[in-house]
Amino acid sequence: MTFDVIVLGAGMVGTSAAVQLAERGRKVGLLDRRGIGEETSFGNAGVVEREGLVPVGIPRDLVRLFRYAFNLAPEANYHPSFLPKIAPWLLKLFQATDRAGIEAYARAIDTLGRYAVVEHRRLAAAAGVTAQFRETGWLRVYRTAAGLSGDAALHDLAGHFGIDHRVLDRDALHALEPDLRPIAHAAVFWPETQTVAWPETVTKAYGERLTALGGVFGIGDARSLRRVDEQWVVSTEAGEWRATSVVVALGPWARDLLDRFGLRFPFAVKRGYHMHFAAEHGARLARPVVDVEMGYCLTPMERGMRLTTGVEFAERDAPATPRQLDQLKPIARELFPLGAELDPEPWLGRRPALPDGLPIIGPAPGLPDMWLDFGHGHLGFTQGPISGRLIAEAICGEPTLVDLTPFRAERFGAAP
Repeated sequence: MTFDVIVLGAGMVGTSAAVQLAERGRKVGLLDRRGIGEETSFGNAGVVEREGLVPVGIPRDLVRLFRYAFNLAPEANYHPSFLPKIAPWLLKLFQATDRAGIEAYARAIDTLGRYAVVEHRRLAAAAGVTAQFRETGWLRVYRTAAGLSGDAALHDLAGHFGIDHRVLDRDALHALEPDLRPIAHAAVFWPETQTVAWPETVTKAYGERLTALGGVFGIGDARSLRRVDEQWVVSTEAGEWRATSVVVALGPWARDLLDRFGLRFPFAVKRGYHMHFAAEHGARLARPVVDVEMGYCLTPMERGMRLTTGVEFAERDAPATPRQLDQLKPIARELFPLGAELDPEPWLGRRPALPDGLPIIGPAPGLPDMWLDFGHGHLGFTQGPISGRLIAEAICGEPTLVDLTPFRAERFGAAP
């Protein structure tokens, strides 16, 4: 089959890019080794963030660094055998997330964040899944006064960019979420953030929107991509696909392909887990709750309360080691009355990450008609529709809604 554009990767990022291209009249093929939305986009917290203005970085205070170094922090875990391999990337992360780095990140990421909810809701309306979205905002809960003050940079940046946020004392928190146990010092409510009831449903609906627009979804191995007669060619279960342009939206698997073409970036994969729980005694949450100092999120989902962990550093395809979940179960039960486990085993997912926290969105250096859309870290579900719009605008020669300069691959000096 012949297309105008082939998009490699059918998570939220790739599926959104494919839909945005199809809406502009391009004939699009969307390729993945699995079904739409069945990898990283399946297991997230279901949050479309407005305020993600501070990258996930390495703490500067000695107590937390000590806990990280000795693998004592529930929000972070690492395989000791993997530490020598990830250490250079962690150093880059440390260097990139000083005060100046955080401010640069915030300026860039806000240009995406201000359109994230709007673009999601536009695609959701076209795909018929508006009912999945909940305008409840979400909560960041702090167990101590020190924890609240530790997020001062986030709150200051939110004020600078005009993002609504409200500090709640214990009584106000109880009024908003009466079934949370009264252990928190305070919380911050972020009303502009939206959530979804089941992320996979939303991603698959966007895929159905693609096929309604004439796009094609196929199963295949993106690593088979090759350049033949000034076209990009990839093998699928239905035969060869050809296109003038290709978009690499492979998330944590992007390196497997790009290394073959000489494109090498300071790229890491963060692993994470989730599990669903029943709620005891009819307890309810109206919105996701982040237990900031413990590094996990509880989200009410169709299947139950989804507990999502922080970061694990390990080989991307190493067997699951859900140590963090074991640490977090009693901690989460201190905050909310979680009941029985509803999953036979924890889900393991992988997030693509670059040390400055920003995704790569734009043309691939030195490779004709290859476009890159990956590296969104913890914000892939949030940013998929807006980054997909930007890629589509660039491919179609339209002015991009957002300046792509901070997101270009050239910031890493990458060229084949």
